[in-house]
Parts: sequence; structure tokens; C-alpha cells
Amino acid sequence: MRVRGVKIAASVLSADAANLGAECRALVAAGSDWIHFDAMDGHFVPSLTFGPQTCAAIRPHFDATLDVHMMIAPAEPLVEAFVESGADIVTVHVEAGPHIHRVLQSIKALGARPGVALNPGTPPPAVEGLLDLAELVCVMTVNPGFAGQRFIESQLEKIAAIKEMIGNRPIHIEVDGGISAETARRAAEAGADVLVAGTAVFRNGTADAPEPYRRNILNLRNAAEGSAGA
Repeated sequence: MRVRGVKIAASVLSADAANLGAECRALVAAGSDWIHFDAMDGHFVPSLTFGPQTCAAIRPHFDATLDVHMMIAPAEPLVEAFVESGADIVTVHVEAGPHIHRVLQSIKALGARPGVALNPGTPPPAVEGLLDLAELVCVMTVNPGFAGQRFIESQLEKIAAIKEMIGNRPIHIEVDGGISAETARRAAEAGADVLVAGTAVFRNGTADAPEPYRRNILNLRNAAEGSAGA
């Protein structure tokens, strides 16, 4: 049996950008455990999305974990702004600068939970020296920058390797990219316990008609937890 249930982190990258507050309220009401906030700088990744002001604007609209994923290089100058904007978790990329350990220390000192992310081409040993600081490891199962990409199968081995590396430490393994019922099942089998989902959550729903959000989230949760013997 699983020690803890799989968490669903709905990504607002796939939401109606003109209605983000209502979208976040609807997602949490529909069963999303976390709200996943993709901050992209148009430099580290091709897309340009949300910054700290948008993060602060949506924070009053829901009472759930706000999971900020910084696809920004360098990350360090904006960490404090995201924490002050209400982030509970701030995840930075190991590839985004030479001083990742110091950045994680800064996140923790500011009162948020530090996370570290790896791109598909980055091997597991890149995070081994960070596991005494990180509370979350995010395995990118697509190349970051765009929603709706196909899950990269080779990352399942990476998830399993990181799970073994973590051992009994209370560190979440999050997967981000290409999540569907089928890939949710396989990611959970490999050791993931947080699933970031955008397209799969928002399909056929809106903030004004959110019943599909509830069904989609439940389908993902059942696929993941059922596969893991929950």
C-alpha cells in the first residue's frame, strides 16, 4: 500500500488566462490538491508566461498549496518576490544557474518549501547533493516551455532512480508534462507522488462549468493510486 496518496497539481498554464482567479477556485473545489504556477521567462524556455504580480493576484482566490515552478534563469533575483506573492513551494531548475544550492537555501530561509527540477536531458546525480535541502524533486517528462506535449518515456527510469536515491526522506517526486490517465499510472508506479496536469485536467471544462474538472482530476487520481496498490 502507498504511504500517502498521489497529489494532483493542476497547471494554470492551460487555464483561461483572463479568468485565473475563478479558474483556481474551480480547480480546488473540483479536487485539485495543489495549484501549479508555471513562471516562464522567454529565455530559459521559449515561452513568456506569469510573474510574481500574477501569482499575488490569484493567491487570495483559493486555500490550497501554491506550487510555483520557476523556468527562469537566473532564478535567484526573483525568488523573494515569488515567496512574498504567496508561493508555498518554489521550484528552481538545476540547469538555471551555477549556485543552485544557495538558491534552495534562500527559498527555505524566506519561509517557503524548496524544490529542484530536472530537464529531460539532465541525469539524476545532478540532484543528489541537494536532497538534504529540497522538499520536492520535479522530473520534467517533457522539454519545458509549452503545454500539450507528449510524455517522454525514458523519464520513467529517472523517476525510479531518484526514488531510490531519496530513500526514506520525506521528499515529494513531482512529474510535469504529458500527464494522462495512462502516464499517471506509469509515473506513480515508478515512484512519483505529485502529478502536474494541465490539458488532462481542463479538457471539456470551464470555470463556469467545472464538472469536467472534477471528473478529470478523479480519473487521474484513480489511475495513479490504483496502479500503486492504494
